Amino acid sequence: MKTRLGVLTVLLLVLCFACANKSLTAQVLKERVSLPLKSDDQKLVPLVELKNSQLQDNLEVSLKKNSKWKRLIDNKKMAVGLVDLRDLNNIRFASVNGENIMYAASLPKIAVLLAISDALEKGELDESPAIMSDMRLMMSRSNNQATTRLIDLLGYEKIKDVLMDPAYKLYDEEQGGGLWVGKRYAKTGARYPEPLKGISHAATANQVCRFYYMLINGELVSPERSSQMLEMMVDPELHHKFVNTIEKVRPNAKLFRKSGTWKNYHADSILVWGKEDRFILVGLLQDDDGERILRQLVLEIENVLDKSN
Repeated sequence: MKTRLGVLTVLLLVLCFACANKSLTAQVLKERVSLPLKSDDQKLVPLVELKNSQLQDNLEVSLKKNSKWKRLIDNKKMAVGLVDLRDLNNIRFASVNGENIMYAASLPKIAVLLAISDALEKGELDESPAIMSDMRLMMSRSNNQATTRLIDLLGYEKIKDVLMDPAYKLYDEEQGGGLWVGKRYAKTGARYPEPLKGISHAATANQVCRFYYMLINGELVSPERSSQMLEMMVDPELHHKFVNTIEKVRPNAKLFRKSGTWKNYHADSILVWGKEDRFILVGLLQDDDGERILRQLVLEIENVLDKSN
């Protein structure tokens, strides 16, 4: 009898452990959502349709309570885009000066990344070790020589055609423009500026947010190419601006990022993918103190997200 009771006890303990372990496994899987996301072949909801009034109000109030930031925003010298990804069934979007096109230095190298991926997918370029190496150098270290080599392989018409492709519309004059690369990242070479303001390396906060949003949903070129682009952008090797602060407040989050700086133009864009917080943040600035402002912006965005639960 005691033996039977002992066996039953062991079986019950094993069953309880299995149930607990199953629950833990489910929780771990829930927290480790893989990228790019799979949408079960459903059509992706356009980001503009995910604009959220509460998030928008909180973002505007938080940014404008700083008198300097308010002045920069009013003068169209500061633009911010935010996509709240904490609830993937209720993604929310907000921006300030989101359609204002600005010089963005190296940030538009993400457009080169997309155009190269498109060319590789279509067989217009061979997927050589040299190209793959330059793609990573361009993203992780913002290497100008690597980027220029890729631009020379593509040509400006190819980059423009991809950005204006109806599938992406990452440059759209009716939406304030967007991403544009019209010059080599070198002292030599002709300029092919974008049509609205004549900027060679341009971006809008809204279109950069759309780039990341489409990327995480596997909508840029293909799910496989989107995954490859994410691999090129993960674990940035430059630890300034957004990354400087996020590595402190979200040390365990995965970071996918591209930034840019030239003179008093400062730009940053990042996908933060962690267990607790997931969001896309874009900041474009024209100010001598732009580096510090972008670091501070991360802390303000943390407050905006907390208020917008």
